[in-house]
Amino acid sequence: MKKYIIAIAAFLSAWGAQAQTRKHIANFSLFQQYYNPALTGYEGSMLKTFYRNQWTGFEDAPKTIFASAELDLADLRSWKQDNVLLGKGEDTYDRQAGARHAFGLAVLSDRFGAFTESQLLLSYGARVRLSEKLSLRWGTALTYGAQRLDGSRLTPDEENDPQYQDVLGQRNRLSKLDLNLGLMLTHDRYYVGYAMQDVGEGGLLTAGDDFLKGLYTRKHVAQAGYRTPITEQLGLVLNGIYQYDTRVKGTAELQAKGVYQNTFWAGGGYRQDLAYTLNAGVRLEQVKIGYVYESPTRDARAIGKSTNEIMLTFNLLPAKHPKYSKRVNIW
Repeated sequence: MKKYIIAIAAFLSAWGAQAQTRKHIANFSLFQQYYNPALTGYEGSMLKTFYRNQWTGFEDAPKTIFASAELDLADLRSWKQDNVLLGKGEDTYDRQAGARHAFGLAVLSDRFGAFTESQLLLSYGARVRLSEKLSLRWGTALTYGAQRLDGSRLTPDEENDPQYQDVLGQRNRLSKLDLNLGLMLTHDRYYVGYAMQDVGEGGLLTAGDDFLKGLYTRKHVAQAGYRTPITEQLGLVLNGIYQYDTRVKGTAELQAKGVYQNTFWAGGGYRQDLAYTLNAGVRLEQVKIGYVYESPTRDARAIGKSTNEIMLTFNLLPAKHPKYSKRVNIW
């Protein structure tokens, strides 16, 4: 592996964005609750995880690990009924019905050279049924974030540069407690909504060193998706996300994929000025496995390294997904 010596100024510039938790998840359509707590339990009681290796081959490049658990109280009643989700006929289980509450727990670890970030999210989602197929969801998440900088691993351009003497050779840490809020309109075929992250801009509770204070800002996230059958075996799924804050400004990402027999999917996407993506996956009963390959473009082309992301989800309840149906069950 090639050895890279990165100036501390470049590290701090890149970490300025990291500190604001502008996270790019290539499979964002399968980890919606991370961006908007209103979607906690949206796809039922599940376990989810992904591993993201950014700029593969670049020493000390960003690596992200995520894991979450979601419980939809509607599933508790289903567990008490025999075969409510099993069978060969049309899927009659209604995700818009049942209980109105869901809870979630998520953890994220992000490493980038001398920098380490950890996140913990406790989320709650509720829904109100507006019609037979339409629901309004809202949610909130209590978030904890910790940033750490190991100054002993930094190599500045100028060894005695006074601008960085306070962090060189030091172990710096900053932690915060904040809130996320979200609202979402959901239908079997589409969803659209808005979320606000770090509502208190890191000001609800902050402790630690000053090296990153002042970098936290309120973030705005808009999400939308649409899925439709083309034939009894083929379906089309479209997803989009837009993230904005006053420091990093706006970033849009779009994704399209085809679904075959509610089992296999493949598609592509584009992240504004940053990357093109190719994705594929398979569902095996209660398990979904997916892979995304990212190729950098424009603003990210200077790095010249690809990104790989692997995801895995597990439905706690066995749900039937008819292979021949005028209904698409994958986002």
